[in-house]
Amino acid sequence: MSSLLTESDLIHEADVVWLEDTDKLDYVRQALDKTRRRNTRPPYARDGRMIGYALLAGTAESDPDSGLYKRRVFFLLPHDRDSDPDGVYREGAPGEAVDPRTIEPRHPGTKTPRSQRGPATATMPA
Repeated sequence: MSSLLTESDLIHEADVVWLEDTDKLDYVRQALDKTRRRNTRPPYARDGRMIGYALLAGTAESDPDSGLYKRRVFFLLPHDRDSDPDGVYREGAPGEAVDPRTIEPRHPGTKTPRSQRGPATATMPA
């Protein structure tokens, strides 16, 4: 599913659950995953690790064809800045990366100088 999210993708979110302290992370990746349940920890099948996930309201309806719910999942991959600070994302960030401090239920996160930290923003305060 697309990771460039709009508020209309997230209208059924009730809460966001963080599995790690996001104050230590410059960015997290976000994507919509299809899951069987709306309010339990979703399965995680990517490399890397799940950082958090959204819980859906009881009024959220599953897809009529698949019976699955679309839920936002936050994650990092092994080559992301937190695990490999001198790697490919030493400057810049993946397209789906947003600052975790800007994430709220029903609102996609935003890119900030901290999350994007590139040559033009490397000297800006966090």
